[in-house]
Amino acid sequence: MKVFQIGAAGGVGRRLAPLLTARGDSVTGMHRGPAQGETVREAGGTPVIGDLIADSVDVLAQKMRGHDAVVFSAGAHGTGTDKTTLIDGKGLEKAADAAALAGVPRFVLVSVFPDALRGGEGGKGFEHYVKVKKTADVYLTRTALDWLIVRPGTLLDTPGSGMVTAGPAVEYGDVHRDDVAAFIGAALHEPALNRVIIELTSGGTPVADAAAQLAAA
Repeated sequence: MKVFQIGAAGGVGRRLAPLLTARGDSVTGMHRGPAQGETVREAGGTPVIGDLIADSVDVLAQKMRGHDAVVFSAGAHGTGTDKTTLIDGKGLEKAADAAALAGVPRFVLVSVFPDALRGGEGGKGFEHYVKVKKTADVYLTRTALDWLIVRPGTLLDTPGSGMVTAGPAVEYGDVHRDDVAAFIGAALHEPALNRVIIELTSGGTPVADAAAQLAAA
């Protein structure tokens, strides 16, 4: 499979590329700066410069052509509500439109667990982020793409366990970025796992089994 990553140098993206290349896939990682390009290369991907804010749908489509799937894990990462709207929101819309224009059928979006707002400690910026991500989810579900939305719980940078709980609705909890990447890598290779929203936390099921079980269901 030829996979085009948007957010390839991020916390999930740079963990996903080595998993894909290890199983024989090829990865193109879109990035903005030179340092990010090196991160993509070190993860096993082929770097390509791109910008969700500056690039048009046509330009993004040119970069995506020839790929089998897009994985969108890009984000503004707390750089302000304006950037959140432009990257997590409008950026997703442009990327989805570009995938359709380029004839790339599969589109995986890393979203956010709605329960992340519990406790009210995130502030206005985080509330805006969750709202923008939900609107992006809605936009993607209304396309004709073979989409999959993954909503992970609170992301952890500590080493993953390879064990998750995954389903259309699960109780809120933490999940390792390693395990989110592993689940996406497995889900990409489950053709039946499409046009569904999956919530993901740490749990007791091996990642590959979790993806296979959901696909079978």
